[in-house]
Amino acid sequence: MLRVGIIGCGKIAELRHAPEYLENPNAEIAGFWCYQDVPRAESFAKRFGGRAYETVKDMLGDPTIDAISMCAANTFHAQTTVDALKMGKHVLCEKPMATTLEDCQRMADTARETGKVLMLGHNQRFAKAHVAAKEMILAGRIGRPLSFITTFGHPGPEGWTGQKNSWFFSKDDAVFGVLGDLGIHKVDLIHYLLDDPIVSVSAVMDTLDKTYPDGTKINVEDNALCQFETLGGVLGTMQVSWTYYAREDNSTRIYGTLGTLRLYDDPEYSLILETKGGKQEKLALDLLTSNKEQTTGKRTNTGVIDAFVDAVLTGRRSRIDGDEALKAMKVIFAAQEAASKGQKVQIHQV
Repeated sequence: MLRVGIIGCGKIAELRHAPEYLENPNAEIAGFWCYQDVPRAESFAKRFGGRAYETVKDMLGDPTIDAISMCAANTFHAQTTVDALKMGKHVLCEKPMATTLEDCQRMADTARETGKVLMLGHNQRFAKAHVAAKEMILAGRIGRPLSFITTFGHPGPEGWTGQKNSWFFSKDDAVFGVLGDLGIHKVDLIHYLLDDPIVSVSAVMDTLDKTYPDGTKINVEDNALCQFETLGGVLGTMQVSWTYYAREDNSTRIYGTLGTLRLYDDPEYSLILETKGGKQEKLALDLLTSNKEQTTGKRTNTGVIDAFVDAVLTGRRSRIDGDEALKAMKVIFAAQEAASKGQKVQIHQV
């Protein structure tokens, strides 16, 4: 039985981590810690089990805890993860990994040195259509991949958190805007689908519409558009947005020499394979649950918690370990640099 302490009591802990641990027969919630809000931690403990911890140090020092779920704001990720690993805890960390490339590297290095599991919560790898698409690509169903288009947009994190002045809108707490919130998912997905790291990026990003309650623009980007090239020469674009107010878009298309894979761009079919000869294969495997649906009671198991628990208990390498997550974060930092300088940035991927 894996005993887990959850750091952070926001929506990601409430709607994903805590419920999914409860659904896993090999896991048990030991307790919660919430920054400057012990009563909220107590309410979570009453609802999901375990107890409230007054400090992070108390939680990390509890010898009965085997693992930590890091669900706090971005700036908490690096140091707390490193401390937890050094104290013998396995760590499941929410994205983005950390707020500097140096901290991301430190997290990956510490996991390697301690021999503990570090896994990042990149849930798009577990979506059924994405898993099936990877199998089709490996089987040569679309031939050699040539290009891709991937998109992730929704009305913004305030709909998820219920807070107009969400910490997602604070550069001090989040550091990134939509690029680190949604872009990291799609970069990791492309790495997963193609098994081919992105090695160059051009980008533009801006704050087009989001404001604080006083009407001033938020100080992180709410839209970003990137152009990528992989090590193998595949070209692609990524658009991520917090201003898709009509409906969410979480789609991807992979274009190859023999056909095209369309993923989550159709209301009925999660995967559509279109061949060069004009044939179609349509699969209704699952539908990605929108943020709105999750906050109104339609929750689905992402598979992230189950994969983390399995990695710890079996000793198998986690699907998104520190080294794999670092590859995606390099792209995010490079995109920030590219947008700032107005030029293409090359990425060194090991």
